[in-house]
Amino acid sequence: MLFLFFGLAYSGQTKAKLILLISEQNIEGPQIAWWASEVDLSATEAALANRLIEQGYTVLEPSVLNKTLKAKPAFRMVDLSEDNSVKLGNLSGADYVILGKAIASGGGNVPQSRMRSCFANLTAKLIRIEDGKVIAYLDASGNSAHMDLITGGREALTSAAGELATRIIDTLSKQGEAK
Repeated sequence: MLFLFFGLAYSGQTKAKLILLISEQNIEGPQIAWWASEVDLSATEAALANRLIEQGYTVLEPSVLNKTLKAKPAFRMVDLSEDNSVKLGNLSGADYVILGKAIASGGGNVPQSRMRSCFANLTAKLIRIEDGKVIAYLDASGNSAHMDLITGGREALTSAAGELATRIIDTLSKQGEAK
């Protein structure tokens, strides 16, 4: 059965709720994570969230966990364990957690220009909250050339996040993981 609401097709099937826990380190910057500090979502998480939302998944906002994080300081570490990420997922009502790391680095100069090569590597685990099972180990990479290393690093991270999002969506689809 297919319904049409405000121009959007709706099949009556709701896709899974996801929470993103990707720590990020841009070129020459510190490793950051929204759950361990007061920073907003990283470039990687924002790009991932946008692609997942476009495909009908619900990406839970960090604000869902604000009270929990304040009450339980043990969750406020950048290198969050699998067990703690599953606990956070349970507390947020998520179906899956995406736990990972994103690192951007600078390369050499682009020949005959003032541009610098920038690269990003992402690794992630897709974990089902219900039983704590790792559904997939995923990785992706991206690159960019820019005069500003920080901007180039962000572009490379965003590119890699797009690739990772495609892999996450494919994995969930193949497993019939719509809720």
